[in-house]
Amino acid sequence: MITIKDIARESGYSVGTVSRALNGHKSVSDKAKARIMAVVEKYNFQLNGNAKLLKQQGTRGVAVILKGTQNMLFNSLTELFHSKMDEFEYECDVFYLNEDDNEVEFAQRICREKKPEGILFLGANLKFFKNGFTGISVPCVLVTIDGSELGFDNLASVTTDDRLAAEHIINMLVEHGHTKIGVIGGDPETSTASKERLTGCKRAFARNGIEFDEFRQYEKSHFSLEGGYSAAGKLFRKMPDVTAIYGMSDVTAIGAIRAAADRGIRVPDDLSIVGFDGIDPADYIIPRLIDMIRGGSAVHEVIPFILIPGNSIRQI
Repeated sequence: MITIKDIARESGYSVGTVSRALNGHKSVSDKAKARIMAVVEKYNFQLNGNAKLLKQQGTRGVAVILKGTQNMLFNSLTELFHSKMDEFEYECDVFYLNEDDNEVEFAQRICREKKPEGILFLGANLKFFKNGFTGISVPCVLVTIDGSELGFDNLASVTTDDRLAAEHIINMLVEHGHTKIGVIGGDPETSTASKERLTGCKRAFARNGIEFDEFRQYEKSHFSLEGGYSAAGKLFRKMPDVTAIYGMSDVTAIGAIRAAADRGIRVPDDLSIVGFDGIDPADYIIPRLIDMIRGGSAVHEVIPFILIPGNSIRQI
């Protein structure tokens, strides 16, 4: 008699991924589902209904609350999270919120209804945590946001130094001769990462003796292709002399490149563009959360950043 472990072995996927595929979980990729179901059909495997119910009742679950329905960095991490969770035999449910939503209020509802053993927050506004996190008792990890100042025993964090990284990016553009620089980012009132990166930009402009007109040079955008495209168009109208754009995420930078191309603006010949992303924090996040669930303490990790030169910047 074939078992789920046998299917996992032959398909090359973990037991957790096979289980999610058999239960119709949307997080399983089409490629993985096709491979798994091919093995299922080969052996005419039938999932026992009672076993399925018992598995669901006994499952250890972790919730992932992701802000930004089009954030490509966060979306790319979700399957990786599932894989990592499988190693520790935890189920992983992903919930998508708009960038302006209150993730802490949503997490409180998830705790009441789903009763997860832990929560990962991808994207967050620290203001919401200051005002409402005391109502959450399960271990949690903030991803890409530093939560050390909040002082909650059940809240860890993994991030880069957003402020310093943004400062380095502006300095790099200035070193390449750019002084007319536009910036695309989120709303600093609702996005802590955007607030930190904007602060780093301002500090870099000031240290280089360059005046920064926030109304003219900073354009708010959701972290999406469409958002980057629209924000770049507005920058072009407000700053016809712009020579460089810093997008606070890679996806907004890609949108800006397309907006430039549609206007006959060549990158990098006419316009330099820099993005921001690319960290891979899963190896820091998942073991840290599991350790907290098992009784460990909250730790705040700062992952070093590096500037990766590409082909979208030119010297002027």
